[in-house]
Amino acid sequence: MNTPQGTVHKTPNDLRDKLKANSAVWAAWGDITPLARNEFNCWVTDAKKPETRARRVDIAFDKLSKGARRPCCWIGCTHRTDKQISPSVQAILTKRSGE
Repeated sequence: MNTPQGTVHKTPNDLRDKLKANSAVWAAWGDITPLARNEFNCWVTDAKKPETRARRVDIAFDKLSKGARRPCCWIGCTHRTDKQISPSVQAILTKRSGE
């Protein structure tokens, strides 16, 4: 089976391999929208440290196994080119950058 992708980000191998290890979780991955997959993909790849990335892969697996359809507390993918970043997300990004 092909890996269902997101709208911008290709599913990273570590996340794909973890999800495919459980058929129910893999089915849940295929059932969420491309935008939702994109947010999980971006959330995982946005991690700066390998241990953070590994933890996010595990959390994504856990969330999907419990029926969640989006990563919690994630401002969303800022890499999308089909829409502008909302003012609330822009404020968060500005605050994080220390401007």
